[in-house]
Amino acid sequence: MIENEAVREGFERQARACSELGSPFTARLCRIAIEKLDPSSSIGALINSWSEERVVADALALRFCGALHALKRQGFAPLVEVYPPQQPSDHILWDAVLRAIDEKADFIAERMRFAPQTNEVRRSAALFPAFSEIAARFPGKPLVLSEIGASAGLNLLWDRFSYKLSEKRFKPNGEVRFEIVPEWKGPLPPDHPVDVAERAGCDLNPLDASNEDHCERLMSYIWADQTDRLQRTEKALALARDAKLSVDREDALVWLQQRLLKPRPGMVHVIYHTIAWQYLPDEARREGDRLIDEAGQKAGTDAPICRLAMEADEQTPGAGLTLTIWPAGETRHVGRADFHGRWIAWQGWNNT
Repeated sequence: MIENEAVREGFERQARACSELGSPFTARLCRIAIEKLDPSSSIGALINSWSEERVVADALALRFCGALHALKRQGFAPLVEVYPPQQPSDHILWDAVLRAIDEKADFIAERMRFAPQTNEVRRSAALFPAFSEIAARFPGKPLVLSEIGASAGLNLLWDRFSYKLSEKRFKPNGEVRFEIVPEWKGPLPPDHPVDVAERAGCDLNPLDASNEDHCERLMSYIWADQTDRLQRTEKALALARDAKLSVDREDALVWLQQRLLKPRPGMVHVIYHTIAWQYLPDEARREGDRLIDEAGQKAGTDAPICRLAMEADEQTPGAGLTLTIWPAGETRHVGRADFHGRWIAWQGWNNT
């Protein structure tokens, strides 16, 4: 049994989130762990002793579940025999987890040092309409992309995907490897040509799509019973490898300052982040806001700056989508989206 009350609540909170986001298996695993994890085992002690203030921010439950999924993907037989599509009893499932804790404790502990990185590709379906709005407002100006918290950079490739929004298909680049089909509500975005001149991203611990170990780590954080997400991410990783995409290993503020210093005449510089800003310390968020606002106030019509955010706010459901465009400096709420991009409630720039 997990004895630390904050950790118990963290696992239960994660279980609820997994249920809401369509992963009953991961929700079940979290809840079984609450009741059955032995605090005297090395992994039980590690989890029970986690800083109470960091349980949620560190996504502790997902670190544990991700480590187990990694072992299953590596072929650890006890877990292979009980993971989806198998449907074992709670007792049989936990017996397999106990084997993993007993035999692979060092691996699990090492994996739990790393923060989960989901790099959910379907979030691109929430980004695309905003980029389309930007392109329509600044015709003839190519886009420069700067993504904060980019992980493996899969959502830097949003223009390489096809989107079916309501009954209409959008192919911003024309080169399509796969299609994303969210549940769509609201007006359709402009069907405007989009030209991406440059794309870059940063992350404290970026994952390299050309590195097999990095790819496996990313895949392990995707919930084991969500086959469509696993398949979609594998396709996106292949696309990133072909594009020779790399993400800079850098502190967000240092990187952002460097990106904003470079003049880009005749282009639109778009700084964006999806479920990333909230993980920065309060002071870092304030400084990041200041850096972007300061650069935006200096922007002219020849080199506009935009900020696009998909982040949790005080409203429900899902995450808020906000867009700020300089030199006007106007911020508008342009919609909401499911955290995994399953649905999008779009308002657009002119309907807010």
